[in-house]
Amino acid sequence: MSPLRSSVQQAFAATGSLAQADPGYTEREVQSLMALAVADAIDARSTLVAEAGTGVGKTFAYLVPTLLSGARALISTATKSLQDQLFLRDLPRLRDALALPTTVALLKGRASYLCTHRLKQARHTIDLGDRWAVRTLAKIETWTQITATGDLAEIDGLDERSSVIPLVTSTRENCLGSECPDYRGCHVMKARRDAMVADVVVVNHHLFFADMSLRESGVAELLPSVEVAVFDEAHQLAEAGVAFLGVTLSSGQLLDTARDMLAMGLQQARGLAPWQELAATCDRAARDLRLACVGSAGTDGSSRAVRGSMKLRWDERAERPLFGAALMQGAVACAAAHEALDTVSELSPDFAKLADRMASLHELTQRFAEKGLPGQVRWIDVTANQCRLVESPLDIRDALREQMVAAPKAWIFTSATLGDDDRLSWFTEPTGLTEATTLRVGSPFDYAENARLYVPSSFPKPGEPNHAMEVAGLAERCARALGGRTFVLTTTLRALQAIGDTLRTAFESAGEEMTVLIQGQLPKRQLLQMFLAQPRSVLVGSQTFWEGIDVPGDALQCVLIDKLPFPPPNDPLVEARVKRLEGEGRNAFSDYFVAEAAVSLKQGAGRLIRSETDRGLLVVCDPRLTAMSYGKRLRQALPAMPRLEGEAEAMAWLATLAADRWA
Repeated sequence: MSPLRSSVQQAFAATGSLAQADPGYTEREVQSLMALAVADAIDARSTLVAEAGTGVGKTFAYLVPTLLSGARALISTATKSLQDQLFLRDLPRLRDALALPTTVALLKGRASYLCTHRLKQARHTIDLGDRWAVRTLAKIETWTQITATGDLAEIDGLDERSSVIPLVTSTRENCLGSECPDYRGCHVMKARRDAMVADVVVVNHHLFFADMSLRESGVAELLPSVEVAVFDEAHQLAEAGVAFLGVTLSSGQLLDTARDMLAMGLQQARGLAPWQELAATCDRAARDLRLACVGSAGTDGSSRAVRGSMKLRWDERAERPLFGAALMQGAVACAAAHEALDTVSELSPDFAKLADRMASLHELTQRFAEKGLPGQVRWIDVTANQCRLVESPLDIRDALREQMVAAPKAWIFTSATLGDDDRLSWFTEPTGLTEATTLRVGSPFDYAENARLYVPSSFPKPGEPNHAMEVAGLAERCARALGGRTFVLTTTLRALQAIGDTLRTAFESAGEEMTVLIQGQLPKRQLLQMFLAQPRSVLVGSQTFWEGIDVPGDALQCVLIDKLPFPPPNDPLVEARVKRLEGEGRNAFSDYFVAEAAVSLKQGAGRLIRSETDRGLLVVCDPRLTAMSYGKRLRQALPAMPRLEGEAEAMAWLATLAADRWA
């Protein structure tokens, strides 16, 4: 037995280091099994893909062997909030329990850190008529006097959607680098310096892939020096990579750059170029590009107010004269602005950087006016405020393989949901990790005793006009039986709004005190806080609430899923992946659509049981789960829980949960 395996066994033993540090520690066989597999991968500098069900304690299962190995490590997770949890809670707790002198650093992307240079500019460019923006800026200015890190996550109540954040943070395009007058005290550079000397560095997937393509976040210098790379919440890795390994041109980029050009031109080079005219031309080009992207998707033939986002096929727009003309207009506007900025670039580093930004935008407009590269897929994202032209690879296998060959080390990939077969093919195929060692450890929770599954058989099929209304009606009855404590998870934003509005109207008409919280009304964190504070609540959420939500105890006892979460077949990225599978002679429905639905269904169901004592009901409002042949495979992806035959049984189970709560 290796020294590391021995140390890991001791740490997780009933009388080991973790038990001595935490009186509530419980030895779990599945956790120890995963931790030993991680230790073996570290010893052999090999690759491990590990799926660990809810309750395994996978975070400690990879952190303990990583820390005990003494190896320099990079840990990447899916979101900034999970980064904060690792850095602020889990790592310090384990470092103390194991009595190790490990140094830890947190590294986020630029948009997470205050840029003091841009803060000074924001004071002059902010819209004084926007009272909320002015208040937010004042709040940030007060906070700058006490912060040591510049991490905006420190500010309580700061809405991450605030229009002020882009004004006080930098991007790769507008950062002045060593020429910035505030470079010495730059929070981004300080975070990178801390990361370069730390034993363990916590990053996120977006930062990891942004650096692979741009080589500018600090990870590129860091990665070759680490001996262990761990990717938690690895099920999000492929999509994060696809998003960042491609190229994007957005109308927002044009608008932001034009705004910065106008502000700098009027402040430092008034009269040297027609700044207002140049900015107005860029603004018009950006807005015309968005209109050309929306096109005939609008009800009036030209445009419409877009709720949420739409993903449009590239060929539906690219071949239209209006779209080509909009790209050409953008290219001309960027070229003219670049020429003007180039003439004043020696006045200050800001002008030189603005000239580079305009040149880059000009190149992008030309790139998207030409045919795409082989092996890439293009599409258009349209939201209420902007459009994004995207060219992306179909998966991350080539990019990840390049990193793994260039920097041999232990590579650990883990999540609660990585596939529905022993080879974890859903994850290992698109990442090129089919030769990796795989491990599946199930949840230690007693689902057979504490959970039930209900699939209403006499129910409208998804797509039928009354499906959303029936989902809302069933959710209403479940919430009444429980006194709230219910999540409704939808697969589309359209269903989200329809179900949420119907539920709210039903409770108001009946005069019941039941709060209906709908995604999009408030920031996600605030909605969750309200749900926990008001037990008589129903929370209706779409994709953002399917994973990463932890509501243990009896605050949540019923999760309804409106329909099976198959990928949208008309999504351009989905279409391209299907076409590739069919070209390989494979069954796209089985190998892609059902596999994707199995993983998503498992993620949504995972919101229900979060601790050993949790009890609840999972409702899937889609009769295909029991009526279709592929339903068996999808049911097998769920934790093994007894299935209820009718609504009467479901309501009786909920009544039992409610009664036990009051007992």
